[in-house]
Amino acid sequence: MTNVCSKIGEARALSRAAQKAGKRRGLVPTMGALHEGHLSLVRAAKQRTDFVAVSIFVNPLQFGPSGDFSRYPRSFERDRDLLQNEGVDLIFTPSVSEMYPRQALTYVNVDGLSERLDGKSRPGHFRGVTTVVAKLFHILEPEVAFFGQKDAAQLAIIRRMVHDLDLPVEIVGCPIVREPDGLAMSSRNAYLNAEQRKQATVLYRSLMSISALFQQGERNAARLIESGSQVVHGEPSVRLDFLEVVDQDTLDSVQTIQKSALVAIAAFVGTTRLIDNVLLQVTDSSKAH
Repeated sequence: MTNVCSKIGEARALSRAAQKAGKRRGLVPTMGALHEGHLSLVRAAKQRTDFVAVSIFVNPLQFGPSGDFSRYPRSFERDRDLLQNEGVDLIFTPSVSEMYPRQALTYVNVDGLSERLDGKSRPGHFRGVTTVVAKLFHILEPEVAFFGQKDAAQLAIIRRMVHDLDLPVEIVGCPIVREPDGLAMSSRNAYLNAEQRKQATVLYRSLMSISALFQQGERNAARLIESGSQVVHGEPSVRLDFLEVVDQDTLDSVQTIQKSALVAIAAFVGTTRLIDNVLLQVTDSSKAH
C-alpha cells in the first residue's frame, strides 16, 4: 500500500517506522509532472532499497523572480497513480506553507559550484535546491537518494553538500532517459509546441557532434565547443544559453580533456529553457590529437 501524506511529522513517523522494521530507505525527490525519467529513478530505488519514498514538491526557492513557478506543470492525481503502480511506499506532498511556515532565514549553499553552469544563468537556483534537499534528507532520513544525470550540475552540488556536511546519505546518479529522437525527458518539454519540439532535438544533436569529434581524438575543449555551437546555430530559433566542458565533480572549466569531462548545454527553445549533457571518457584505446 502507498501512503500519501502532506505533513512533515507524519512522513517522518512513517520513515522511522520503516527504519525500526529494519528496512533500507530510499528517496526520489521530484517536483512532480512525472515522466519516464522519474520512474527510472523510482525503479532504481526499488532495486536498491526496501522502502521507497518519493517527494512531490514544486520548490519556490529554486525559481527566480521571472521564473516559471506559477506555470510549472502540476499533475498530482496522475503522478500519484503512476507511483502507486510502481509500488512506492510513501508519497510526500507538502504544501509550501508546510515546508516554509515562515519566510526562510536559513539556507544551505555550496559556494562556488552553485554559481557555475545553470547557477550562472539562474542566480540563487542551486541555493534553493540544496536547501530543500537538505530539508527532505532531514525529514525522511533516507540512506540512499536517487537523482538523474540530466541535472548533472545539481548532482555534483548535492554530492558536495552531502560530503561537506557529513550527511549519512548515499547519492546515486541514474542515466538520462531520452525520447526516441534523443531529446532528454523533462517536465518542461510539455511547454513545447509541435514545431519547437522538433527544434529541441538540436541540444542532443549538438552533444552528439561533440561526442563524435571526441571519438575521433579531439581533446581540445574550445574546438569541441565550437563544433557543438555550430550545430545549435543551425537552428536559428534556438538560443544557446551555455555550452561548456567542465570537470564533472568540481564543475571547473576544462581546457584539454585528460581522462573525462562533462559537456553541459542549456538553450532556449522559444521561452522554454532546456538542459542536457554528455560525459566524455578517455579510454586506453582512444588516441588524442
